[in-house]
Amino acid sequence: MTRTAITGIGNAIVDVLAQTDEMFLDHMGITKGIMQLIERDRAEVLYAAMKDRTEAPGGSVANTIAGCGNLGLSSAFVGRVRDDALGRFYVAALAGEGTGFPNPPVKGADLPTSRSMIFVTPDGERSMNTYLGISAELGPEDVPEEVTGNTDILFLEGYLFDKAPGKLAFLKAARSCRAGGGRAGIALSDPFCVDRHRGDFRRLVTELDYVIGNEHEWTSLYQTEDLGAALAQAAADCPLVVCTRSGSDVVIRAREAEVTVPVHRVVPVDATGAGDQFAAGFLYGLATGQPLEIAGRMGCVAAAEVISHFGARPETDVRALFRAAGLV
Repeated sequence: MTRTAITGIGNAIVDVLAQTDEMFLDHMGITKGIMQLIERDRAEVLYAAMKDRTEAPGGSVANTIAGCGNLGLSSAFVGRVRDDALGRFYVAALAGEGTGFPNPPVKGADLPTSRSMIFVTPDGERSMNTYLGISAELGPEDVPEEVTGNTDILFLEGYLFDKAPGKLAFLKAARSCRAGGGRAGIALSDPFCVDRHRGDFRRLVTELDYVIGNEHEWTSLYQTEDLGAALAQAAADCPLVVCTRSGSDVVIRAREAEVTVPVHRVVPVDATGAGDQFAAGFLYGLATGQPLEIAGRMGCVAAAEVISHFGARPETDVRALFRAAGLV
């Protein structure tokens, strides 16, 4: 088994995009500019109503893995898709990007491949309607230890921690990664997810090598409004913690040191994917042995690139941006 630099585990979601107008949103009862979870029947209605749709592989950690691939790291992504048209598209699209997808599409599954119907109005606003489908059913049987045990960095998606099988899958993957000499970590993903599973998240953090979250997720995890106190507790539980703060300085805490990384504010064209690509830049720095400050700055450069255009994945050579910033 060839060793990879980074492996992600997360929701395998096909982004389905279509241009539309305000009248269509009103007619279909779509709330403009937000992401909402929908059920299967609603997903089928909206999918059928989309005209001239385009499709792209998505999912939070999948976007991060794609960013790492853009930076030249060997990568794999573990997720669940059905053996249907969208599932086969997802696998082929990842292969085209150079990312391995070790799990074959599931034949005869009850649930279809996950998809997010994204309606883009002329003002650039994206209204997202996400049906989680089969990807949310990922469990320990979907974790190939020959993959997770042969990766330098494992990156887990907090959203999948919402169900018991996902929790077991994460523990299995993290333990096999660390047993194989790799480093395992997670993106906390969502403060409400943290609220629902605080005790389990707290236990998981103690078994990981790094955790990435925003200020709301960290204060939720440790039930305090004092961010400094939350990060101090996190650093006692985990060797490396990263806190992003929506345009403010990034705080990185290791047990021996604290690093503050300045963020240069830019006006976003589309903020989708900012956190995903920050993680990609930061993990690239980690994978290539950079000091924490440089890794944090790489994360900020990658995030700035993705919010400069529509879409959650990089469109330019981010390594060239690192060179221009004097980071490599």
